[in-house]
Amino acid sequence: MSHPYERLTPDVVLDAIEASGFLPSGHFLALNSYENRVYQIGIEDEQPVIAKFYRPQRWTSESILEEHAFSHELMDHEIPVVAPLRDAHGETLHQHEGFRFALFPRRHGHWPELDNLDNLEWIGRFLGRIHAIGAVRPFEHRPTLDTQSFGYDSYEYLMAQGFIPRELETAYRSLAEDVLKQVSACFERAGEVAYLRLHGDCHPGNILWREDGPWFVDMDDCRMGPAVQDLWMLLSGEREEMAMQLSTVVEGYEQFMDFNRRELNLVEALRTLRMIHYSAWLARRHDDPAFVQAFPWFQEARYWEEQILGLREQAAKLDEPPLTI
Repeated sequence: MSHPYERLTPDVVLDAIEASGFLPSGHFLALNSYENRVYQIGIEDEQPVIAKFYRPQRWTSESILEEHAFSHELMDHEIPVVAPLRDAHGETLHQHEGFRFALFPRRHGHWPELDNLDNLEWIGRFLGRIHAIGAVRPFEHRPTLDTQSFGYDSYEYLMAQGFIPRELETAYRSLAEDVLKQVSACFERAGEVAYLRLHGDCHPGNILWREDGPWFVDMDDCRMGPAVQDLWMLLSGEREEMAMQLSTVVEGYEQFMDFNRRELNLVEALRTLRMIHYSAWLARRHDDPAFVQAFPWFQEARYWEEQILGLREQAAKLDEPPLTI
């Protein structure tokens, strides 16, 4: 069976750009993206643009437009977010040959040096500003990060689809069920926490570091969730190192937004949910030839052995006291 993206040929991409009012120069570069298809397109006598063609049937048009509106809302408050370009009619979402797409300005930059505490505090200040805007109103069409959708739904999908090698299935099943119970207990310990509009996938790869500081890119996974979701992916190393990093991020964050310390109970819980969700994401995209080519090891025993080991490590961390600031 063919995949919808097989119809997205270079000619279709360039025709879409031209129909949007730009004159492509013929320069065409596919960028490293799997969920969507993203290209750098040369434009005659102008700077190149970045074209993102959204994966068919993933988001509704309303949810994509809500992502765009949030990006522009942040940009209007002088927060460095790479927002989609508006056309002459003020539109940001376009359609061509059955594909929905958006155009973005090209921004150069590199990964932030997160071992530099000044950089972490700088990022924390901008995250505080992002969340202060995100708390003004909720999303209406974007999803919410919760234990059910990221955890139990992902786990059940993996069990139903038969991607796990038979000899490892029982071990993965029992371990995943146990850690999900621990994750639920972490959310219970956190108690009632505020859910707000988030970047949702704020790992270092989605932060461009430039001379003028951090720029946040790829709001494709923005959603409702607890504030700590945008903070914990900046942490790495041993427990003491992560505590220092988190303290630095929160020091910058709280210049613009209060941080609820009860959310520290969710750091390892959210990490665990991300691990299970990532495996389910690979499984759900296995009909896409690009995924089969990029992740050929997905159904191999070694991958699932590593997942079992990782979940065992998380089971131990979920029983530890939360990080302190």
